Amino acid sequence: MSSRRSRSRQSGVSRNITDDQITDLVAKLQQLIPEIRNRSSDKVSASKVLQETCNYIRSLHREVDDLSDRLSNLLATTDSDSAQAAIIRSLLM
Repeated sequence: MSSRRSRSRQSGVSRNITDDQITDLVAKLQQLIPEIRNRSSDKVSASKVLQETCNYIRSLHREVDDLSDRLSNLLATTDSDSAQAAIIRSLLM
């Protein structure tokens, strides 16, 4: 048994999530993920939704990394005292 589960049982606090809550959360995720939202069929398994969610988060991380690299490169080629450099630095913070 996980330590988190053990602690919650020991403290007397129950944090059980119902099947309906899981279904609702999966449906909300399904609406947020473009790969699934753009499909014509409404029936997608919860495991597929979770898999696509993980893939989407990974792609967002890659995109953020790429944009950060591009901004860093742009900053390196810009006069450090310019207004453009100040804007780029504010985007990187």
